[in-house]
Amino acid sequence: MNFRILATVVVLSAVTLVQPSQAGNLETIRQLLSSKECANCNLAGAGLVLADLAGANLAGANLVGANLSRANLTGANLKGANLTGASLHGANLTGANLAGANLNGTDLRGAYLMNAVLTESNIKDAQLVGVIGMPTNTGNAEDYYYWGVQEAKEKNYVNAIDFYTQAIRLKPDLAAAYFGRSMARADLGDLAGAIEDARYAQQLYKTLGSEEGEKISTQLVQVLEYQQNPEEPEYKGGFLGVLQQGLGTLQQATPLLLRLLF
Repeated sequence: MNFRILATVVVLSAVTLVQPSQAGNLETIRQLLSSKECANCNLAGAGLVLADLAGANLAGANLVGANLSRANLTGANLKGANLTGASLHGANLTGANLAGANLNGTDLRGAYLMNAVLTESNIKDAQLVGVIGMPTNTGNAEDYYYWGVQEAKEKNYVNAIDFYTQAIRLKPDLAAAYFGRSMARADLGDLAGAIEDARYAQQLYKTLGSEEGEKISTQLVQVLEYQQNPEEPEYKGGFLGVLQQGLGTLQQATPLLLRLLF
């Protein structure tokens, strides 16, 4: 057998091995789209972009790496489903049951989660930037703070404030959440609210004995007060150096606060 024939045999053998798996996957997708019943089925890597799966039963399904971007999953049952690495970017999950689902590394950017059930789901490492309607009982205070930081990095300040507020609701003495919310409010032009949060963070860090946190909070208060009243006598003259120092420190505030938090 020459090399050309051998190569042909190898290619044909590979195609023969792959085709049944692909056919099985396509048949499973057809079953899902026609009946919306696919509990415990294998849809790993399936392409379901824009699929209408409202009310579908996908409990316990293997959806690892599946592409469900912008799919309609309103009221769908995804209880216990494995969505590791799946894309739900922009998907409508309003009222969906994701209890106990594995959402490790799942792309939920811009997804709609109003009234979704996320109890006991592994969502901490999911991509949540721009998510709409995150349930308030999904994580702990530190989780909400972390999600707020991610939103702020993407300049989604309204979402960031919502996450920081949830963190504060769960842990009223979480100084970093007040500091983060202060910066987000300032970016939205709410200087009065920003100053109030910065002062509260300053006091909390002092109470907690964190000199680093108290120092950077004090600088934030000074910068915000200057922005609010730049013409006041106490800010004239030598304050420019203080302001520049404060702004330089604040540019690195996020990693500092994450260190202070954890």
